[in-house]
Amino acid sequence: MKFAFIIDPIEGLDPTHDTSVAMMEAAQILGHDVWITEANQLHVINGKAWALLQSVQLTPVQLAEGRWVAQSPWFQVGDRTLQCLEEMDAVFVRTDPPVTIAYLYATYILDYIDPAKTLVLNSPKGLRNANEKMYALQFTGAIPETIVSADKQVIRDFMEQKGKVVLKPLGGRRVRVFYC
Repeated sequence: MKFAFIIDPIEGLDPTHDTSVAMMEAAQILGHDVWITEANQLHVINGKAWALLQSVQLTPVQLAEGRWVAQSPWFQVGDRTLQCLEEMDAVFVRTDPPVTIAYLYATYILDYIDPAKTLVLNSPKGLRNANEKMYALQFTGAIPETIVSADKQVIRDFMEQKGKVVLKPLGGRRVRVFYC
């Protein structure tokens, strides 16, 4: 089978920790062809989703003294080739949030893959509907007391009331812990 993984730049992934790398390694070990691309390398051409894809060969991590160890280099990539994503058996969307405009546009492009021909994981529509930070608000019994606000005074009042809070921007990764 042929699998395409839409990932963040491979040079920045940690082969001893990143689940995308583990999935690609497992697919490769099972004999599947593994290809990679990035969200900014997606295109719609004549009503179909295309990508600049690179074949990738991974050197699997090894368990040594209770921890995973990667060889250097741990991956080799082939030349980029423009391919229709419907030529893949599955496309795995594995980019890290935050959800940006570029991320949103990538999900729109992935909607142009015929689901009868190619499985897309995670569903582009599902990614749009289940924002990684807002979706958790549906499960109030499983999360700490939470507010979402752009109003600085509302945030200050909440911080003063609680004494210790974690602030997370909706559109970024920076997390700050504050004590009042």
